[in-house]
Amino acid sequence: MQAPDTIPYDVIIAGASPVGLFLACELRLAGCSVLVLEKVQDAHAPLKSLPFGLRGLSVPTIESFDRRGLLDSLKARAASRDTPAAAHWMQQQRRPGGHFAGIQFFHDQIDGTQWPYRLPGPIGSVAADMASIESVLAIRAETLGAEIRRGCGVEAFKHSIDGVTVELASETVRCRWLVGCDGGRSSVRKAAGIGFIGTDPEFTGYSLQVELADPSTLKSGRHYTPSGMYTFAAPGTIAMVDFDGGAAHRTEPQRDHVEAVLRKVSGLDVTVTALLLATTWTDRAYQATGYRAGRVLLAGDAAHVHSPLGGQGLNLGLGDAMNLGWKLAATIRGDAPVGLLDSYSTERHPVGAQILDWSRAQVGLMRPSRSSRALEAIVRDLIDTRDGATYFAERVWGVSLRYDLGGGHPLVGRTAPDFELADGTRLNERLRTGQGLLLDFGARSSLQALASRWSGRINYAASDAKDRLGVTALLVRPDGVVAWAGEEIPVSAEASQAAARWFGEPDDS
Repeated sequence: MQAPDTIPYDVIIAGASPVGLFLACELRLAGCSVLVLEKVQDAHAPLKSLPFGLRGLSVPTIESFDRRGLLDSLKARAASRDTPAAAHWMQQQRRPGGHFAGIQFFHDQIDGTQWPYRLPGPIGSVAADMASIESVLAIRAETLGAEIRRGCGVEAFKHSIDGVTVELASETVRCRWLVGCDGGRSSVRKAAGIGFIGTDPEFTGYSLQVELADPSTLKSGRHYTPSGMYTFAAPGTIAMVDFDGGAAHRTEPQRDHVEAVLRKVSGLDVTVTALLLATTWTDRAYQATGYRAGRVLLAGDAAHVHSPLGGQGLNLGLGDAMNLGWKLAATIRGDAPVGLLDSYSTERHPVGAQILDWSRAQVGLMRPSRSSRALEAIVRDLIDTRDGATYFAERVWGVSLRYDLGGGHPLVGRTAPDFELADGTRLNERLRTGQGLLLDFGARSSLQALASRWSGRINYAASDAKDRLGVTALLVRPDGVVAWAGEEIPVSAEASQAAARWFGEPDDS
């Protein structure tokens, strides 16, 4: 039997969502003991599968999966489930790159030369269903040694200076840190007393799989109407929004109700003969006032909720996990510099706020009013230009993500380019261990000596690259973010200061 003061887990994660599972992978990669608690017993759910479970991954998410060796597994699983066929918007002559409130932009319009901080060449895209994403992450988490308990949720908890006591239905478990990844109605967030503020819903959204008496009554594609908006893919996949102030959300949709709303929104005499699958959602946009309270942290929907318009929610949450994982691990190891864990909220809270406003802006364009239709026409004209499509791609794909790390090179604060190195490797491959990386294109002994001072926290790689983007060396954090970049004389006090800022005191201090 364990002693009463034993703390068996470094971290307990509430919620086995992709965010919670990815965070578990990050923590186990750093050697932390992790318990993941999921109140739902069965990991499988119809809405996680195609077509409603389909998600497009942003550039930062794709890069994060690649840096941890997960991307190939996810692509293979998505391909086996015929994911491209489920994406009805891909069945077009031009390759769509995404949309803003349903207004599409296309790859052939995008000018990547406007992003000088990225390597030239096409930006790949990955689409996968939630079931595949969760499966790949769960397998990796368990392979790394994380413990996942399903049908077991957090009932209550008490936190003190040295740890958190978590109450489950049949036992009490202690941990050093508790992370709430338990969704928009997070019990962890509420119990921690963290505020949750924002804007209330304007509409109820519906995702439906139905049988129609005459599918030809509805025209394929997305359509704005005087009463709302609907998207139809034959023979019976429908998404629609009804500007009812969110009144119908959280009620079990019934066939007659769905038919009435569909007739109202479409303005057509359409008959629903069977309701096969249905869920509702809203444009409610709320964010936690902070992502930490003592030894309790939040990530994913527990920290921010908004409409699924544009597919930003999953990517936002996975970005939280990538940012938090290495910082929390360093704090647990005891080698984190002062303020490192607080930088999680400092960096991610503004990103979440920006995404919430991006979602609100789309709602403003969707309202069934003459002013919104007039604004829609203007946005359509703008998005159809090269500069317009490039701007929207930059925002939707996450290419514009940059943390304010203070001055320095334009690469600092951005995700590191995946440099193709002369030794046949790529930068992303060099980050598989979850440690930082000092990449030196000039093989300078002084930089190697600098990295050795943080041995075990910073790896050193000396190799030229196919395209250096004008830099001679760079320091990359474990999450792939550039902490320092040098153009001329890479051996500088700035490099050492950046290492100390993000990796703590060197071993020889």
